Amino acid sequence: MRTTNWIGDAVMTTPALKAVRETFPDARVTIVANPLVAQLFAFHPDCDEVIEYDRQGRHAGLIGFLRFVAMLRRKKFDCAFLFQNAIEAALMAFLAGVRSRAGYMTDGRRLLLTHPVPFTDQEKALHHTDYYLHMLEQCGVTTKDKQQQLALLPDEVQWAADNMPQGRYAVINPGAAYGSAKRWIPERFAEVADQLADRYGLSIVLSGGPAEIEIGADIAKIMQTPHKNVIGKTSVRQMMAALAGSSLMITNDSGPMHVAAAFAVPMVAIFGPTDHTTTSPWGTRSQIVRHAVECSPCMLRQCPIDHRCMQRVTVEDVLSAAAALLEDET
Repeated sequence: MRTTNWIGDAVMTTPALKAVRETFPDARVTIVANPLVAQLFAFHPDCDEVIEYDRQGRHAGLIGFLRFVAMLRRKKFDCAFLFQNAIEAALMAFLAGVRSRAGYMTDGRRLLLTHPVPFTDQEKALHHTDYYLHMLEQCGVTTKDKQQQLALLPDEVQWAADNMPQGRYAVINPGAAYGSAKRWIPERFAEVADQLADRYGLSIVLSGGPAEIEIGADIAKIMQTPHKNVIGKTSVRQMMAALAGSSLMITNDSGPMHVAAAFAVPMVAIFGPTDHTTTSPWGTRSQIVRHAVECSPCMLRQCPIDHRCMQRVTVEDVLSAAAALLEDET
């Protein structure tokens, strides 16, 4: 299976991965993923093998691509499910000699697929988790279990116990890899963190990737509460463990948001320029905070005007949503 290049999207494919496992219980299931996403699927119960496709490194350029395709050809795969919509994914499976190749008819790849699935406005409107399942259903691959799933090893759980705060803690995730338009205001994240610590006795952890180090530093300067800042200091696997052990998450629409959802972490998800109907956290333990404005969802990486969709989300909006979740836990 060629999975997606974004962590959040990859998490949303996990019910589809389960469908493949249930439909073909005796098959060896292999996932092809970029190095970052590949870490998500290590030790996953529905995956037997993860192959890294590093197009920024050893598989860069045409020679690197063809070398990777030759390796896949030697493995003699019978079937490929292409969750990535790019033509490259279909070309990869075609050149690797995979007999059955299923995927959406996107990016001009219809002739490279043996099982092309129409891509219409109906599919575009589906939540991404249902979107991937729908593609498989058109090929007779189904599951009744739509729960997202990620897996941790005992030593990874222990790492979180040793390195995260003792007792109940909230994770503040102020970043979003897609672009600045998806990011709520750092000063408001800081105020929410202080209030969560003051009102509920929660320890605070700032979490995110290397690109969010500066944002994390800005929040840390404003906060009055002692906290742990691990932004840019954790691997994907460590991020998974830290989120899995948390009692609450406050986050933008982001990859870690979906990771936390897979571990059923209560969360407040702040949405602005993106479509909450298609990329909201999966499951029932989340509260979405957003304000409908005339230009949202615009799906832009950067706001060309006044960022009104995020500016209108207040600290009290987020705290009220957090209170509802915390009260449900007691």
